[in-house]
Formats: sequence, C-alpha cells, structure tokens
Amino acid sequence: MTTTAKLFAFTIDCAEPRKLAAFYAAVTGFEIQYSEDEYAAVGDGTTNLYFGRVPERVPAAWPGPGKQFHLDFRVPDVAGAVADYLALGATKPEFQPGGDGWTVLADPEGHMFCVCPEKS
Repeated sequence: MTTTAKLFAFTIDCAEPRKLAAFYAAVTGFEIQYSEDEYAAVGDGTTNLYFGRVPERVPAAWPGPGKQFHLDFRVPDVAGAVADYLALGATKPEFQPGGDGWTVLADPEGHMFCVCPEKS
C-alpha cells in the first residue's frame, strides 16, 4: 500500500515573490499569509500558493514544450474575470486553444493559467 499524501500547497518559482503573491491574492481572494522579498504565501486555510525567489527564471514560450504547469480557476463570468486579471497585470497570449470554453492568461511573470466557467 502506498502512503496517501494530502496536497496543501503549490510553490511557484518567480523573480518577485511579494508582487506575485499580491497578484494571486487578488485573483483568488486568498489572504497574504507571508510576504518578503525571498518568499511569500497566500492561502485560505486549506489551499496555499507559495512563491519562491528565483531571479534568473525565464518564462516558457506559449505554446511550447517549456511550460511545466498551469493553474485552472473557475469563475462565474469568464469575460469579466479576464478583464479584471488583465487590469491586475496579467497578459492574454494570442494562442487560445479553449475557444469559448476557457481563456488562457499569463500572470505578471509569465506563468500560464486558465480562466474557466463554473460548472453548471
């Protein structure tokens, strides 16, 4: 039998942890739990996103094989959320494989994430 693990956090390499934590706190509504130049964290008591400083990190090209992960978020209004996240500093790549189903964005440091409609 394999020991079952419970995921409690996902750590993202970035150049500016404090700035990226503020971005994801706004996107998720999570509280900033810790924030300094080398490390920052946001969470809701169950789910956490951590940000560790890696100043030489280079964003992967999209689309391309360099992307190692992406986050998916459900929202009640995809178009409205996309507009909000763009105003916070996200960017919208030209390549959009989701059609009307979801929108791919990049956070201020180039990590990809998808904005998806809530399940009906």
